[in-house]
Amino acid sequence: MRQVNRREAKTHLSWLVAEAVAGEGFVICKAGKPLVQVTRLAGADDDPANPPRRRLGLLAGQCSVPDDFDQIAVGEIADLFEGLPAAAPSFAGL
Repeated sequence: MRQVNRREAKTHLSWLVAEAVAGEGFVICKAGKPLVQVTRLAGADDDPANPPRRRLGLLAGQCSVPDDFDQIAVGEIADLFEGLPAAAPSFAGL
């Protein structure tokens, strides 16, 4: 594996990272002693210029929305907007 000193790594980091992504890892050294190994991560096949497509319908069939979804609590919401006091909650069943 190629060894580079810290100064070279700072100067040519973009180029060195591109090489690591291509499979040519390297080791950063200080005074000839290895400090850090840089290698490509597993699953780094993602191309930033071509991001993965989002999957539509990921939860299809696993959940349902009631038909009256847009009418749920419509009275309470209208009261809140009109400034009417909300009905006191009932704690009788507790």
